[in-house]
Amino acid sequence: MRRTGARGLAALIGGAVIAAGIALAPPAASAAEKVVLSKGHTDAVDVHYDGGVLSLKVHDDTVSPAVTRDPADVIFQVLPEAAMPIPDDPRFAFLGPAGSQIWLLPLTQNQNLLWPGWNTTTLGSGTFAGDKVRLSLVDVDGPGAVSVFTQDTFGGPLVKFRSDDGLPDAIDVPIRTHAHANWAFNAEGAYTLTFQADATLTDGTAVSTGPVDYSFVVGELDGTGPETVLSINGMAEEYQPGDTVTLRAVQTPQTELDHYHWFSRCPGTDAFAVIPGEAGPTYTFTATRELNACEYQVKLYDDNHTVVATSEEVWLWVAFPPADPGTSQTITASIDPTQGALVISVDPDDRSVVLPPAQLSSAGDRWESDGSLRPVTVTDTRTGTPGWSASGQLPQDFASADGSTFSAGHLGWAPQVVNQSAGQGVVAGPAVEPYLGGGLSSSAVLGSAPSGAGRGTATLSAGLRLRLPTETAPGTYTATLTLTAI
Repeated sequence: MRRTGARGLAALIGGAVIAAGIALAPPAASAAEKVVLSKGHTDAVDVHYDGGVLSLKVHDDTVSPAVTRDPADVIFQVLPEAAMPIPDDPRFAFLGPAGSQIWLLPLTQNQNLLWPGWNTTTLGSGTFAGDKVRLSLVDVDGPGAVSVFTQDTFGGPLVKFRSDDGLPDAIDVPIRTHAHANWAFNAEGAYTLTFQADATLTDGTAVSTGPVDYSFVVGELDGTGPETVLSINGMAEEYQPGDTVTLRAVQTPQTELDHYHWFSRCPGTDAFAVIPGEAGPTYTFTATRELNACEYQVKLYDDNHTVVATSEEVWLWVAFPPADPGTSQTITASIDPTQGALVISVDPDDRSVVLPPAQLSSAGDRWESDGSLRPVTVTDTRTGTPGWSASGQLPQDFASADGSTFSAGHLGWAPQVVNQSAGQGVVAGPAVEPYLGGGLSSSAVLGSAPSGAGRGTATLSAGLRLRLPTETAPGTYTATLTLTAI
């Protein structure tokens, strides 16, 4: 059913830096080729001006590094978990009868849902009259109504776009704006939301993107999304005995799934056998003549351990060693059991966290921002496997360039074990809630391994939660989280 008018509802390791910004201002691909965005941050309506052309893009921050996509190549999925009843509050009557169901992508980030917004931060000052652009929702085609709205300090709705009372709807968006809103849909199914951006250059010339279609699916995709194709990269044409082989699983398109199993089939065996302990996207081993002509395969699994995709097999070819022993050398390597160590580290090129600009909570009583800690690696090579504990703390408060501060206790975390070696028993530390005088201002356990189950390498992370009082001064704040392992 076509709706001509739709609207919406109501920090790291030794030297790793967390930045928190406080934002106080409210040819087309086929379905099989499209990227599905269903969780994480995205500037769905991203306004660009380049070479005299005004355009709309999608800034996809669900992958690292972030990428810019054509809206025609993206499906925005509103997961079934977004379903909720309309509040029994007359202020939200525009959404429908109280208690009836809608599917809501909320104003503040929910890590389990998509968090779309609009963005003009790439636009420079002095280009457009009034330093602003006009963003319009010109059409909605779908099974139900669409409403997009923010909320005031008291939680009341501020409707930006609404399809069931006539379109187009338009708002003026200043340059350098990054904003989020509630996106509400009152029926499941596939929608096309058509946006358009218009502006006037300072010389009086009008520029426009023209209508740009955005695809949304509310609920399950029902086969309209892309089929994930899995392949293996990294296999060379031939290896010498002793060479290191590193194989990488590659998803096309990339999804959020990260659970793999690697399999091998060598001459004399009929079936592929799972390689124990290899559940990540990379498999590294040493080439030997015994492995010559072995085949390798990788499978991707969902949260229910159902196979999502299976790669084509790749073959390993290992050369014969030199035939003349007089021109060869034997190299013996040994590991001194007394030289083991416990090391905690981060990638020096991946040690900064920039939290999304803080948004007012639905109750209007605080600023909120959620993000993720960058990966932390703990490697234990000690004999005796005594176990270990890795902890983190913000020893100093967050500070801005102008000297403003707020307590480190306003940041909390929910630790996670990303992966660990076979035989390890690493467990995540307890969640730490953010609050003044607490949070990560005190040392908190990120992860630990009991005695007898710590030897190997584990990767840890954490969901970060920033909660600030409404009187916090606007600005960009940073703090350094120090990590220790004992």
